[in-house]
Amino acid sequence: MTFYFLLQFKMLNRRLADFGLPPMIAYFLFPIAFVVLSNHLFSKIEFATYIYTTIAMGLSLKLSDRKRNTFLKSSFNNKDYLKLRMLENITLSLPFIGFLIYKQEFIPVMVNVIIAIALTFVNFNIGFNHTIPTPFHKRPFEFAVGFRKTYFIFPIAYVLMAIAIYVANFNLGIASMLLVFLVSISYYSKLENEYYIWNYNLTAQAFLSRKIKTGIYNVSLLSIPIVIPLSFYFYDHFLLLALFFLLGQIYLIAVILAKYSSYPNAMHLPQGILIALSFVFPPILVAILPYFYFQSTKNLNSILK
Repeated sequence: MTFYFLLQFKMLNRRLADFGLPPMIAYFLFPIAFVVLSNHLFSKIEFATYIYTTIAMGLSLKLSDRKRNTFLKSSFNNKDYLKLRMLENITLSLPFIGFLIYKQEFIPVMVNVIIAIALTFVNFNIGFNHTIPTPFHKRPFEFAVGFRKTYFIFPIAYVLMAIAIYVANFNLGIASMLLVFLVSISYYSKLENEYYIWNYNLTAQAFLSRKIKTGIYNVSLLSIPIVIPLSFYFYDHFLLLALFFLLGQIYLIAVILAKYSSYPNAMHLPQGILIALSFVFPPILVAILPYFYFQSTKNLNSILK
């Protein structure tokens, strides 16, 4: 069992290094970022404990994939398998549990512990043998692939929106919309083969324009079911809602450009730092968007010409 966790640790270090982030720096920065974001969440959203529990449960659910656990059962005896699964789930939940204890939210702490333990005994198929239909078939790749892996998140976002309207909490409604944008932005972490880019037979500028238009259209399809009801029930906050919606689109554009600014490699530390800084200080987008665009056209010209 010790070997299994050491292997997982080495694989995590390798992923961080491939991303361009030294593991030691990552292990220093991640806890700080987690605490800062958690404090911000609890200071802005009344129902932050529900969001916390949902996120922790979602992480544990990822470990309950039937195929994954069938392999683990074949590698460990039943007792060690259950111990391993329980340790995995509790380890993933520990940061959330620790912060909830700090906030003296003891009932959510117990709920998180119970969910983590209960999911030890649950296995299900995360994937499906049949193809999940999407509204993105005409413009394939990022959204078509990403949506099929994260489709279960969108009902959660829509339920959060409904709760926001029911309890008249505009901040929770904004959080539900931002969840859709964050998930959609994550789709651009996957790189396509150079052939799929070359196959477009476009200039670099036209290719990027098409990618951006497709991204804006697709994320709008997913977020409109949230934006329209919020606009109706919180009409006095319409301008603020429109501002967050616009910012979400701009960040989507920034990530698309950042993706191709380092293509055919994955985004490295410099791009990640610039994106992170833009979340802290959005006006910096005015500078980094042209920079990412220039680097993207430079990289894509060698493929598209």
